[in-house]
Amino acid sequence: MVVRPARWADGEALAAIDRRVWSPAHSPAPEPAPSTDPARPFFDEQGPPAQYLVAEVDGRVAGYIRLRPPTPLASNAHVRQILGLAVDDGARGRGAARALLRAACAQARAEGATRITLRVLGHNDAARKLYASEGFAVEGVLPGEFLLAGAYVDDVLMGRGL
Repeated sequence: MVVRPARWADGEALAAIDRRVWSPAHSPAPEPAPSTDPARPFFDEQGPPAQYLVAEVDGRVAGYIRLRPPTPLASNAHVRQILGLAVDDGARGRGAARALLRAACAQARAEGATRITLRVLGHNDAARKLYASEGFAVEGVLPGEFLLAGAYVDDVLMGRGL
């Protein structure tokens, strides 16, 4: 497995992964557009490749993690926020998510950050366990923040020092 910076050329593969793995169990965002829809590309000005790390398993793009400062404020420049983590079904159970998470923490440290945060849906037990095993702690809960598939779901805020 290799974790590397994303490239513009990864956009199509990452969009396909998003379409395959999307579920209201993992994301409050709307379902990604089907591949036949000329919707906006995976990368754009607000989310360029520089904000992503990509996992390759057996030479194929297998997942990504998005990392950026949570705000443009100088008073918040010491924090990085994970804004998405996805691993293709065929690569699950091979350590890709953990490798991406560790690489994001290393990159955040290299950028001078001293703290990293994320948000995860309350019912996403597998992700919460992964984050906890990597030192993230629950720092807040927004009860019933999202209405997904007819049920109210908590938004769990997690963070850790670097």
